[in-house]
Amino acid sequence: MQPSKLRSIALLIVAEMAGMSLWFTSAAVLPDMVREAGIPATRQALLSSAVQAGFVIGALFFSISGTPDRFDPRRVFAVSAILAALANASLLVAPIGGDAAIAARFATGALLAGVYPVGMKIAVGWGTRDRGFLVGLLVGALTLGNGTPYLAAFLGGAAWRPAIAVISLLAGVGGLAVLAAGLGPHHARSPRFEPGAIRLAWTEPRIRAAYLGYFGHMWELFAMWAWIGAASTISYAATLGIARAESLGKLTAFLAIALGGLTCVVAGRVADRIGKAEVTIIAMTVSGSAAVLTALSFGGPVWITFVLIMIWGIAVIPDSAQFSALVADASPPHLAGSLMTFQTAIGFALTIVTVQATPLLAGMLGWPVVLAALAIGPGLGIAAMRPLRRRAAAAG
Repeated sequence: MQPSKLRSIALLIVAEMAGMSLWFTSAAVLPDMVREAGIPATRQALLSSAVQAGFVIGALFFSISGTPDRFDPRRVFAVSAILAALANASLLVAPIGGDAAIAARFATGALLAGVYPVGMKIAVGWGTRDRGFLVGLLVGALTLGNGTPYLAAFLGGAAWRPAIAVISLLAGVGGLAVLAAGLGPHHARSPRFEPGAIRLAWTEPRIRAAYLGYFGHMWELFAMWAWIGAASTISYAATLGIARAESLGKLTAFLAIALGGLTCVVAGRVADRIGKAEVTIIAMTVSGSAAVLTALSFGGPVWITFVLIMIWGIAVIPDSAQFSALVADASPPHLAGSLMTFQTAIGFALTIVTVQATPLLAGMLGWPVVLAALAIGPGLGIAAMRPLRRRAAAAG
């Protein structure tokens, strides 16, 4: 990798990890917030699903307006990350679980639409042959960033405010760091607003298949990430004391997310060799199976549930990067940013339902049933990706 490319990708990875650390801030410290203020269950879910809702609105704005393709994506990324950090920091002064706090989470999500998809736009501009690896690096950074709040909450114990302050500061610094990155030789800018480009999502078969596979993947991903800490805590509490179960639940969530981030890098390198569609099918097969097995082990020996959640975390995210890389491969270069952003907008709209419904359904049906139901998404995603795998095999 040439020095300028290495330096730019390294800066982008740091910035992405820092910016996306904002996503699960409230979920990571939620038990401590509830203990202090007694937040109702519906509002607990809203603190997480509001981020998803905000991201969808922000992503639709960025994709339909063509912002990632019309303007310097580094500046879009930097401004979005800094403003998102300020919105997240407002949780320190907003009433716990109140309307202002939920609005702050919504604003954070909307602004993160200028971080994650725009970061992918920068990454794909640095290569074509190693595009799966480059996007894998970026999604790995995003995943590690998503896990960071759980680590901060684990280290901070019951003191949740320092965790929010540190994460907000980290995201702001990351926004400034991306300004020093370069744009690659394959970066292309759209000279004008082209809302009609979104039609390609439905008229180009390769893009459509990648979108559908991504939607199945998203059915599972964010519900697992947002609630695996809470679910594992309840499972562990069957044999451990509540204090030990909560502490281990935070660590479980961090490790499950972080290990998945590392797997993204390896999966990206493998995808450039055996095919991106092939990697998505393998990942969804493993993650769907792990979801069912975790449900079956719920409330049983702690070490078995812990190991299964680690396997689930490792497999649940590596396909995400490859869905985006498939869209970039099939898109005109100057429209890739808008089409990848639109892909994430629809995918995250689906997660509003799953993230909001997961704890409510768990209260009615029990966590084992809900965890097993998350495997439906990977099953549908595999069906959507088979035509792309056959196309890749036919092309040699």
